[in-house]
Amino acid sequence: MYPSVVVIGGGTGNFSVLSGLKDHDLDLTAVVAMSDSGGSSGRLRDELGQLPPGDIRQCLVALAGDAEQGAMLRRLFTHRFSMGEGLEGHSVGNLLLAALTEITGAHDRAIEAASRLLNIRGRVLPVTLTNSHLHAVLTDGRELEEEALIDTRGSEDGVEIDHVFLSPPAYAFPPVLDAITEADLIVLAPGDLYTSLVPNLLAEGVCEAIRSTRARLVYITNLMTKPGETDGFTAERFVSEVNRYIGDSSRIDVVVVNSATFSERVRQRYLQLGARPVEYDIAAMKALVPWVVENNLVAEGIFVRHDPDKLARAVISLIPRLVSSEDASDGTPAAGS
Repeated sequence: MYPSVVVIGGGTGNFSVLSGLKDHDLDLTAVVAMSDSGGSSGRLRDELGQLPPGDIRQCLVALAGDAEQGAMLRRLFTHRFSMGEGLEGHSVGNLLLAALTEITGAHDRAIEAASRLLNIRGRVLPVTLTNSHLHAVLTDGRELEEEALIDTRGSEDGVEIDHVFLSPPAYAFPPVLDAITEADLIVLAPGDLYTSLVPNLLAEGVCEAIRSTRARLVYITNLMTKPGETDGFTAERFVSEVNRYIGDSSRIDVVVVNSATFSERVRQRYLQLGARPVEYDIAAMKALVPWVVENNLVAEGIFVRHDPDKLARAVISLIPRLVSSEDASDGTPAAGS
């Protein structure tokens, strides 16, 4: 029986982790945030009253089969129209998911149909079926409504996010709670902290399930900070903030951090965008979590991205020490790097 691994996140973070893990012998489940309100997803959400399909689409594509037919379907699902009144900016995958929702009468059944079409390895679950929007309260008391405004506000005013919440309250999709409860390993994917990862933790029932499950919890930290969202955050700050939303200051068992350095040219390019590499202090990190894994996680290329294969190797290497470790004296792995 394969180890059961649940990957929680949204956007490109989930895509990178799932793309790397899908070719390994795992019982794989992706849990996806449903708070997107921008771009093609936002337009379909507003016009059709459906849940946003974009992050679901990315996970489906990440897990799609590798046969020739699967490769063409992946290209189809990711194709984005560059022109056409009403079509420009939409991806075919988003439109297909919207159509399947109308055909099947339910968002979860549409995802199941698309999963069969793409012959995915694993399953994709929306964290909630509640039509809810993300709100952010800033430290000066202002409130931003909807994910798109939070995601694109930038850092011009220098005011941090105090907390985020969903309105109306969202209730976890029951299969998500079952997956978390039955998991051997839960991976919190990298990505925008407040607009990709945390929205999953805001669905009622998710944090309670994470706190009570026997599964080990692994958090993969970001490579870069996000302007207006995580300016100046260290990896330790990311960890503390995630634990705060979970409701347990020591729930994360393992943190995977990037140990590779970036060239000055790359640093300057991202600095112009208001982003900086996420740095960490190993001693401070080990005071927060039992186990810290330092690896080069960066993909080759002009943009700073996680490498799916490097992420997969980092996660897979943890499984022998984290799964089936009931005979460990205290139930936690030894601290190390």
